[in-house]
Amino acid sequence: MGRLQEIEQRLAEIRTELNTPDITAERLTALETEVNNLQEERTALIEQQERRTNLLNQLATRGAVVDQNGNPTPARVVRSFEGADGAGEQEPEDKYATMEYRRAFMNYVIRGAEIPAEYRANAVSKTTDVGAVIPTNVLNQIVQKLESTGMILALVTRTAYKGGVSIPVSTVKPTATWVAEGAGSDKQKHDAKKDGMITFAYHKLRCAVAVSLEVDTMAMPAFESLIINNIVEAMTKALEQAIISGSGTGQPKGIITETPVTDQAIDVKAQAYADLIAAEAALPIAYEKGAQWCMSKKTFMGYYGLTDTNGQPIGRVNYGIAGKPEYTLLGRPVVVCDYLPSFAAQTTGKVFAFLFNFKDYVLNTNYAMGVKKYEDNDTDDMVTKGIMLADGKVVDKNSLVVLKKLVSG
Repeated sequence: MGRLQEIEQRLAEIRTELNTPDITAERLTALETEVNNLQEERTALIEQQERRTNLLNQLATRGAVVDQNGNPTPARVVRSFEGADGAGEQEPEDKYATMEYRRAFMNYVIRGAEIPAEYRANAVSKTTDVGAVIPTNVLNQIVQKLESTGMILALVTRTAYKGGVSIPVSTVKPTATWVAEGAGSDKQKHDAKKDGMITFAYHKLRCAVAVSLEVDTMAMPAFESLIINNIVEAMTKALEQAIISGSGTGQPKGIITETPVTDQAIDVKAQAYADLIAAEAALPIAYEKGAQWCMSKKTFMGYYGLTDTNGQPIGRVNYGIAGKPEYTLLGRPVVVCDYLPSFAAQTTGKVFAFLFNFKDYVLNTNYAMGVKKYEDNDTDDMVTKGIMLADGKVVDKNSLVVLKKLVSG
């Protein structure tokens, strides 16, 4: 009989004795002291048993098997599969989340100490890829490099025409004529042959991320919330880059690859206030509404920091250095993006900034962006991919005024 059973039996005897009516005060005091002592001993034994059970569970989880006396044996349990009794497979403890591995990982990073063999035996990455598995709690706090995306896509016109269909774009507007009383005017006909036609093609944009089965089972909780967001961000970035500078071959045609209307290309030797005045002068008055500047942040700050002959900033004369830069030039909004090189980095003869009404650019998405996850049967990799069919073109380039770098340096 174990000590716990003895204590329970003795407490039951005391309970029976306390129910007798002729118990004396001295006996009651003695029984009270004994009950307190037995309860304290029972609590200590239960805590000791719980500690022993937890320790055995830890040893069993980490691969050690104990015998009937609680002594570990060198046998190792890889995984317990579902048996005849219907007991399901138990979820193993994440060894990369334990304090022992976190301490070993810290020593590896700081001191170059080798990761213990028990954590390297099941390493899922090649030694040429990674030296140690990042602890789970650290993996869940991955910090990504931020990129500026999503500004251009929201500005352009979105359509969903069927690919291959030609859409007429009128290049000649009807005119009204003053006539005498009772007289008529010439009828004006819309001629599709004379007017422009735009045809959207099928350009497939695809982004796929493969995660090996081993890494997937180990680290997917941290990557699951990132992979889809990263795919969508990558596709958005590719779309916006194509909208700005796409070649038109296998991808949408970009704004700066269009040939501007006569006298709407400004050559710039060095960033100056005159560039902005010349661009505004070249922009037809009918297209002023809605036109915006588009340039890199470095180019914008180059114009924003222009000074007069006394060295005073001409862009902010009514407030001090504590004023926050407003992304406007001559009262016109500026779309600051990473898809154009700065004036200093651009090569001779290339566009580094432009004025344009983004509504005059049509992005046709015949198949909206979709995300799908599947397993590669050849490699057992889990692949998450995003696919869309898109094409884009400038439908009216009269609002386009470009700034080109005239000389390098």
